Amino acid sequence: MQSNSSDLHARQQYLTGLAIALVGAILFSTKAIVAKLIYRYNVDAVTLICFRMAFSLPIFAAIAIWQMHKAGSLTTADRWRMVALGLVGYYLSSFLDFLGLQYITAGLERLILFLTPSFVLLISAFFLKRKVSLLEWMALAVSYLGIVLVFFHDLKFGGNNVLLGSALVLGAAISYALYLIQSGQLVQRLGSLRLVSYAMCVSSAACISQFFILRPASMLVQPLAVYSLSVVNAIFCTVLPVFMTMIAVKKIGAATASQAGMIGPVSTLFLGAYFLGEPITSWQMAGTVLVMGGMYLLSTKKA
Repeated sequence: MQSNSSDLHARQQYLTGLAIALVGAILFSTKAIVAKLIYRYNVDAVTLICFRMAFSLPIFAAIAIWQMHKAGSLTTADRWRMVALGLVGYYLSSFLDFLGLQYITAGLERLILFLTPSFVLLISAFFLKRKVSLLEWMALAVSYLGIVLVFFHDLKFGGNNVLLGSALVLGAAISYALYLIQSGQLVQRLGSLRLVSYAMCVSSAACISQFFILRPASMLVQPLAVYSLSVVNAIFCTVLPVFMTMIAVKKIGAATASQAGMIGPVSTLFLGAYFLGEPITSWQMAGTVLVMGGMYLLSTKKA
């Protein structure tokens, strides 16, 4: 009886973590839609990411200060790891992603970012000696098939700079995969709130410093719509999904949380149709069904 109760609790924990990962992925993936809306005001990637991190920094800084008083200071080694996570994860990955979005469509960007789970699985399998289950490979394969159907037609509309944009977003996917793996190792010891708040403060400092090094301060003056969209980008596409992802990593592991993120870009089909006027085709709907099938396979995985 006690064993059944323990199994039920573990199952509930897994499904809760999976649900958190799915919602976080949906919120996080909407950044492509918001970025495309901001780019309509002739704002470049350096300015966009500066506003994004500037508006989110107060929240992360407040949580970091609270965690500092609650848990004490980090060791020197952990401080350097935190700096590396902040730079590789949310600075480098985000910057490459937003930079690539200037040259390719949101659909192609989402397709390339979907390579992230495969990078997580491959790095985990070959370098960290993690055993990848057949069910995880099946979920990944089914979902990738759906993504190919959803976004295949977008590949024809990438423009002259499709190669450059694709390479930049590919770099973003690799950077974020490394971040997920490293954060998965630290989050168990430091806690998700502490890890995320510290890493995001590092990332915010890097993004804001980059702006003042590369751009004149006069570019901080933008239309009201840019500020409004940047607040949405900061709160709903950064702060909330960042913490949701870290909580999910703690509950279900980096690889599974990364695979669950496959639902996010598909959700932007409907957001893209509403905000950007992008059509939803039968291929896209078929791809959505396959991606949801992959999510169902993940939900049947034993904790």
